[in-house]
Amino acid sequence: MIRLFDVLFALTGLIAGFPVLLVITLIGLFDTGSPIFRQERVGRSGRPFTLLKFRTMRPDTASVASHLADTSAITPLGRFLRRTKLDELPQLWNVLRGEMSLVGPRPCLFSQAELIDERTKRGVLAARPGITGLAQLNDIDMSTPRLLAETDARMLGNISIRNYFHYILMTVLGKGSGDRIKD
Repeated sequence: MIRLFDVLFALTGLIAGFPVLLVITLIGLFDTGSPIFRQERVGRSGRPFTLLKFRTMRPDTASVASHLADTSAITPLGRFLRRTKLDELPQLWNVLRGEMSLVGPRPCLFSQAELIDERTKRGVLAARPGITGLAQLNDIDMSTPRLLAETDARMLGNISIRNYFHYILMTVLGKGSGDRIKD
């Protein structure tokens, strides 16, 4: 049932949000010259997939977890996109393709061995990664791998249609600050 909602919402979001996607893409061309960010991430069952986002950092920025990135790498447009969470919109394509869900554990990088290990121990990697979830709503990011994996496991153990809609609604209403960037 959740997969059906994922597909319906992703398709609706991509169609209805097309003008916004187009405008951000055009502005992004002027901001960084490369508005779409692609990065290999850990997907369901530990398989790799290419995550899509709007680029929020300069193209020459090292490919590291957000909490390890330098604040000076974020562009002015990127600050706005991160604050409003609009940088996540292209991930609706990942949801439509079945690589992600709207709700699930945020996909990590393959270089985040400690987080992958913690998630493996708790069965978190058996689920599709998501755009939002319990950890994001509670400002828990990848800088605390064990807490994040525990929170992800708790969310997956209690997932229901009601919780699914609750997490999406809270995200749309602006709860959670998104990925932290070191100062």
